[in-house]
Amino acid sequence: MSRHFESLEAGAGGLATSRVKHGWTWRQLVAAGGFAACLAMPVQAGIPAPFAPVVIQPAGAPARAEFDLTAVLARARRENKWLYVYLGASDCPYCRKYEAFLEKNAVELVPHFSKYIVVDLRSSLSVTTDALFIKIADTSRPYVEFQKSIGDERTRNVVYPSVWLLDGKPKPLMQMPAGTGTFQTVAEQLEILRLEQ
Repeated sequence: MSRHFESLEAGAGGLATSRVKHGWTWRQLVAAGGFAACLAMPVQAGIPAPFAPVVIQPAGAPARAEFDLTAVLARARRENKWLYVYLGASDCPYCRKYEAFLEKNAVELVPHFSKYIVVDLRSSLSVTTDALFIKIADTSRPYVEFQKSIGDERTRNVVYPSVWLLDGKPKPLMQMPAGTGTFQTVAEQLEILRLEQ
């Protein structure tokens, strides 16, 4: 459908706005184009690119941030791999510190991630425990219920960053620490990947 200029009109506040056929102003077109451009832009991962993360953005945010693990669990079963699920917040300084650690040590660490599909759940500190949901197939569970359903002993309020090592069922391969101070050395990260407690 082609659109063309009709005229300049006085808009709100006396500003001239160009109208196109069907009554759209240039501001509306730019806003729509900007929105479409945002949708077309690749999602920014927290986990560095060498780890080939599968980035999952929440649906329904900010009121209800639902992360759908269905497709990545199916892929894990198909490829006979485990999941390294990272819940990070875009505005979390401890998450940035962990991500910088991964970036700095990527050459040494990436080969040890080969049996995992790295999943990067992108959140923000404004997403509270009550607003965070994890969906698998047709079941969407609140965060604490999800933790209970997989047998996570850390059942509690959301802490950023959090990591789960899951099999394809999904059940934890081991109980994990969370929050500040975790995985700050290559040796600690390798212990986790090797499932050494």
